[in-house]
Amino acid sequence: MQIRTFAAVALAVAPAAVSAAGQLGFAVGNTNPDGSCKKQSDFEADFEAIKDNTQSTLVRTYSSSDSYGNPCNTPSEILPAAQAAGIQVLLGMWPDGGVYEKEKAPLVDANVEEYGDTLFGITVGSEGMYRGTYSQNELITWIGDMKATFPSTKIGTADSWNCWNNGTMDGIIKSGIDLVLANGFAYWQYQHISNATATYFDDMAQALAHVQEVSGSIDGIHFMSGETGWPGDGGTDAGAAKAGTDNEETYFNSAVCAMLEWGIDLFWFEAFDEPNKADAIGDDGQVASEQYWGSFTSDRTPKFNMMCGA
Repeated sequence: MQIRTFAAVALAVAPAAVSAAGQLGFAVGNTNPDGSCKKQSDFEADFEAIKDNTQSTLVRTYSSSDSYGNPCNTPSEILPAAQAAGIQVLLGMWPDGGVYEKEKAPLVDANVEEYGDTLFGITVGSEGMYRGTYSQNELITWIGDMKATFPSTKIGTADSWNCWNNGTMDGIIKSGIDLVLANGFAYWQYQHISNATATYFDDMAQALAHVQEVSGSIDGIHFMSGETGWPGDGGTDAGAAKAGTDNEETYFNSAVCAMLEWGIDLFWFEAFDEPNKADAIGDDGQVASEQYWGSFTSDRTPKFNMMCGA
């Protein structure tokens, strides 16, 4: 992508984004390296590592009831740990495959709104519109149900940046949603590390501009970068995008720190390596490992300095 394209779009939306520095969050899985469901003590250890090595006090999850076939009960385990650590949690639901009610039940059972500000919000789905695993009408219905069930909580969804930009998510934007999470990976766009930051900024600028246009408001919806990241050593190359911890560190220090400075809240994908994670298969059929995207190893050892500006 050409930098001049980014500059034109970014200037159009910059006034809405530069009022304050963005907030850094981390995506965290709900299983341990052996595949077992994380308990409160496991999340406590996660949060200790994040607080000791980063400037973040925010995390997001993806599923409330299940991970890789394990019957986890994530809200009841993560929220007490987060409250004690001073961490906010954006709880995720994974409604794909007709399991919306199964994903909702642990949120209700945990009385999530009783945790006050510890609960940052709830996201319904992640890239399901991009993958075609649920319809716009299904997602709108689920969002409405979540807003009725948890009236004091911000409700949102995450999807690929291009879906927020190309009209796919326009009905969602108009549905009364509170949180828009746009995922952007220069790596999956096969960009060399030297062009990765410009590509990421271009993605986010286009998505943000379209959300503002469709919503008719500069800041009526809380726009966030739902995911961005780069695989470290052991990861899979994607064309010109080369895996490796040196490139992961470069991308973090360049793209992530700059996006935060621009004023966009974002989630780094992900906090910890997941050696038990299955390979991903892209639209082109290419198989790629997602086991080494953490900025920490699976035993919570930091791979590089994650202090922006330090």
